[in-house]
Amino acid sequence: MFPDREFIMRSQGQVRFIQISSRVQMAAAGAATALLTVWLGTMGAAAVAKVYASHEQAVLLNREAAVAKSESRVQAYRDNISETTADLARRQKFIEQMVEAHIGGLPDDKKAGETVSDSSGEAAKTVRKVSEVLPEARGLAQIEAEQLAFVERLTRYADRRSASASAAIRKLGLNPNAIIAGSNGAEGGPLMRLATSADGSLDPRFQRMGMSLARMDALENGLASIPQVSPAHVAYVSSSYGYRRDPFTGGAAFHAGLDFPGPRGSAIYAAAKGTVSFVGRRHGYGNCIEINHGNGLMTRYAHLSGFKKTHVGEHVDAGTVIGAMGSTGRSTGPHLHFEVRIHGRPVNPRPFLEANRNVQQKDS
Repeated sequence: MFPDREFIMRSQGQVRFIQISSRVQMAAAGAATALLTVWLGTMGAAAVAKVYASHEQAVLLNREAAVAKSESRVQAYRDNISETTADLARRQKFIEQMVEAHIGGLPDDKKAGETVSDSSGEAAKTVRKVSEVLPEARGLAQIEAEQLAFVERLTRYADRRSASASAAIRKLGLNPNAIIAGSNGAEGGPLMRLATSADGSLDPRFQRMGMSLARMDALENGLASIPQVSPAHVAYVSSSYGYRRDPFTGGAAFHAGLDFPGPRGSAIYAAAKGTVSFVGRRHGYGNCIEINHGNGLMTRYAHLSGFKKTHVGEHVDAGTVIGAMGSTGRSTGPHLHFEVRIHGRPVNPRPFLEANRNVQQKDS
């Protein structure tokens, strides 16, 4: 309780006494307290609002920083895509230049009967779609389209070379498919899978290219192993394949090869690439060299005067000097007796040497 209080006031030179009751004092104190409470509440709310505003500003700043960082990373990725695209384009150009320099131009035209796919139309659609959805990746899509076109052109090139080799093999009376089958002998080695995608799968266009190149390689290796290089540099053949009069008995006889007459010591050449399988003397043949060319093909060079250090197991190329002309064995004078045998059976060598217009004759 507040006690009653008296207050002295001066007014116009007179002293006056004012008495304030305890009830009035209580009312005044309550009012003052209320005013103080309101003021403190207002100030507190302002302080809270200021703190909240500061927090919101900090959050916004952090968000802005994060957005700026993301934008910079996106820009970095875009710049990286641009650089990667430029690098890939240069690599693709390099590959094409090397292929053109060492193999020749790849065909762009399409011939009737060819089964090579043509992805140019679909690839163009893909480039347009990627450009619309992800413009910065347009360069990558373009390089992919160029790569697929290159793969298909290379496949077309391999198929045409295979067709040419097959035709040449058929002219020699041989079966191209047998040549291919013969190239698949004993095989083995560690497994090294080929893939064009991260999941280990292989694009069928790349698989087709690989198969076409493998077929071309088998046929051309087979063709290179067929005797087509003249084994001696002479003007004519003195005795042909087939029936003849035997030079010793004068009676009818079968001649299993071609005779090339020439000066003693003249160079003798491998008619095709292969592996030397025999060096020595054979009855009736005298000094003799035999070369295995694979696929059942073998050539024999007889009546030699020397072997030019040729040895069994040696790998020789077409046109390699393997011996010297002589007259050893059953012979009436210096000449080369040349045979072509398929699975041990003698065949006429002339079609092999005459089938190719580019039959080479080496100077001794």
